[in-house]
Parts: sequence; structure tokens; C-alpha cells
Amino acid sequence: MKAFVDRDICIGCEGCVGICPDVFSMDDEGKSVPVITDIPENEIESANDAMENCPVGAITIE
Repeated sequence: MKAFVDRDICIGCEGCVGICPDVFSMDDEGKSVPVITDIPENEIESANDAMENCPVGAITIE
């Protein structure tokens, strides 16, 4: 599975980083970015939690 962040709608709230810091980080522009290409099996649940809790729906997991 892979995580994607739509940078055009990300508001930089850092909620995803708080929920799943092994998958998401903040870049120099204050936007969320995935820090790994493939989500490890043990991080899928927390990555999905980050997606579901994104206030603007900027995260997708495929």
C-alpha cells in the first residue's frame, strides 16, 4: 500500500504526523508528505487512521 497527500488541499495541521509519524512528515513548506514509498504491514492501520482523521481529506491510501 502507498500513501499520497494532495498538497493543494493539505492545511499543514500535522494530525497525520501525530497519528502515523513513520509514514508522514512535514516538509519545508509546512505540508504533509509521505516519508516512505510502501507502507509496512504494521503501519497500515495507523496510516488509515491518519487518512480518516485528515480534516480536509488530503490523504489517500492505495
